[in-house]
Amino acid sequence: ANRKTHGHHVVVLGGGFAGLYAAKNLRGVDVDVTLIDKRNFHLFQPLLYQVATGGLSPGDISSPLRAVLKRSRNTRVWQAEVLDIHAAKREITLRDGALSYDTLVVATGVTHTYFGNDRWREFAPGLKTIEDALDIRRRVFVAFEAAEREEDPDLRRQWMTFVIVGGGSTGVELAGALGELTRGTLRNDFRSIDPRDTRIVLVEGLHRLLSPFPPELSAESEVSLAKLGVEVRKQTRVTDVGESAVMLRCGTKEERIEARTILWAAGVEASAIGGILARETGAQLDGAGRVRVEADLTVPNHPEIFVIGDLANYAHQGGKPLPGIAPVAMQQGRYVADLIRRRQTGRPQKPFHYQDKGTLAVIGRHAAVADLGRFRFAGFKAWLAWVFVHIWYLIEYDNKILVLVQWAFDYFTRKRGARLITGKDPYPLVKSGPRHQSQ
Repeated sequence: ANRKTHGHHVVVLGGGFAGLYAAKNLRGVDVDVTLIDKRNFHLFQPLLYQVATGGLSPGDISSPLRAVLKRSRNTRVWQAEVLDIHAAKREITLRDGALSYDTLVVATGVTHTYFGNDRWREFAPGLKTIEDALDIRRRVFVAFEAAEREEDPDLRRQWMTFVIVGGGSTGVELAGALGELTRGTLRNDFRSIDPRDTRIVLVEGLHRLLSPFPPELSAESEVSLAKLGVEVRKQTRVTDVGESAVMLRCGTKEERIEARTILWAAGVEASAIGGILARETGAQLDGAGRVRVEADLTVPNHPEIFVIGDLANYAHQGGKPLPGIAPVAMQQGRYVADLIRRRQTGRPQKPFHYQDKGTLAVIGRHAAVADLGRFRFAGFKAWLAWVFVHIWYLIEYDNKILVLVQWAFDYFTRKRGARLITGKDPYPLVKSGPRHQSQ
C-alpha cells in the first residue's frame, strides 16, 4: 500500500474544496498523491440548504471523488478515517492501518459548535453533512404532516413554528428557503392548514445579519426576508433549547418560543485534527481550534505540513483571518499544489495571497445580496449572479446540467421535487392519540 512510483509521497487529508483542489492541481506533477476522506464523495456544501428544504437531491450536489480524479494517474483515493498524525515519523495512523508521507496537506475543515451546550444537538441539528441536510428535510416536512392532522391549535402552532439560530449565510439562506417553501411551493398542498401561516424566526446575536457583508446589504437581506414572512431577532442570544421550545434573551428581556423545529446555523469549531497537529508540532490554535499557519500555509517549523481551508487561520493578509468560504479553500488548494510543484523544481514561491472576488448570499426567488468589492447590489441581478456562480463551482459537468435543469423547473413550476420524508422513523408525528377524519 505504501508503494511509490515517483519517490515523493503527498498525502492529502480531506476531500472538501481545499483538499480536492490541491489533489486536482497535482495532476501531472512528479509526485505520488493519496487523497484520504471518510466519505467517497466531494460535497458542495454551499447548496446543502437546498437539500434541507427539498429543492435539490443529495446526488445533485455531490461528486464521487474517484470520478473527479480519474484522469489524475498519480493519485489514489482512499476512503479511510485518520486517527492520529506522527510528525516526527512523518506517518499518519488510520483506523485500519498506517501511511507514511513526505508532504502532508491537512484540509479536514470544521463542524458546527453548540458553545458547550452539546445536549442541544439532539433538538437543533446543524447543517454540515448530507445526513444533517436529510435530517432537517425530514423534520421540516414531518412538521407540516403533523400540523395537518393536529386538532389542538396550540400544538398545531408549535409544529408550524420554525426557529433558525444564526444570521450568517447559512441561517439567512435556510430562512429564505423556508419562506419560499411556505409562501409558494406548499401553498395549495394541504387541506387543514395554510402553510402561509407558518412562523419563521431567525435569531442573530450580533446587531445585524450577514456581518461579513457591508451594512447596506445586511439591511437589504432583512427587507427580503420580511417579504417572505421571516421574523428577524437581532442582538438576541439562545439560552436554552428543548424538544418543543427555545429560550431567548435580548438584553434583560427573556422570551420562550414554542417550536417543534429548531435549526442550528451559529458558529463553527475546527476538526479534531487541529488539536493533534498542535500536540505534535507545537502549532498555535485560535479560539475556534483552527491552526495558525505561516504565510505559505505551512505549520511553523514544519515546512512539510500544510494546513488549508476552513481548518487554517491565515492572518497574513490584513491582520484578520480569512473567512471559511469555498473560494478561499479553492485558492489555497491551488497554491499548495503549485508550491509543491515549485519545490520539486527548486523554484521560489511567493506567500499565499487571497484574491477576493466577492461574496454572495441568496434569500429567495429574485432576492440575493452581492458584495463584489467596488460593486454592491441586491435583488434579481444578485440572484442571477448567485445562481451562475454556484453552478460554475459545482465540480462535475453532469452536476451542472442537473442543477441547472432542476432549478429552471423549480423556478417556473414553484415545485420542489425532492420533498421526501426519509429516515429510520419517518412517522414521529403526534404522540397524542388517534386522529379522526372530519369533513
